[in-house]
Amino acid sequence: MPTLVEQIKASVREAMKAKDKGRLGTLRFIQSEFKRVEVDERIEIDDARALIILDKMLKQRRDSAEQYRNAGRQELEAQELSEIAVISEFLPEPLSESDIDELIKVAIADSGAMGMQAMGAVMAAIKPQVQGRADMAEVSKRVKALLA
Repeated sequence: MPTLVEQIKASVREAMKAKDKGRLGTLRFIQSEFKRVEVDERIEIDDARALIILDKMLKQRRDSAEQYRNAGRQELEAQELSEIAVISEFLPEPLSESDIDELIKVAIADSGAMGMQAMGAVMAAIKPQVQGRADMAEVSKRVKALLA
């Protein structure tokens, strides 16, 4: 199975052949972000790191789309939403709310967490399992509710 980096490279070639400028621009932006991280951190991007980068990009786009919507800038909001659609293609299937709750309960039980002071340990245990598959802010709220 090809890595995320390879999948994105293949999608760039497909978008170039199809002359899909909007999709191509977003894919090239993803590639440039991967390259920036590789150069800055002197590492080679693996799938786990690629998911973290894509998840961060997705969160940035969602925040921007919301700000544009609140400012009445529909054309800019539409641009952000189209970028969200392209980035989402490369993320794994999102987890359901019940799956997230189950993972949190298992993490709490495994770590023996009691009270809010153990929230960091629970979040550290659950983050690799939900990265790119759930909004971490929402996961954090659920963990707080279960630990409170």
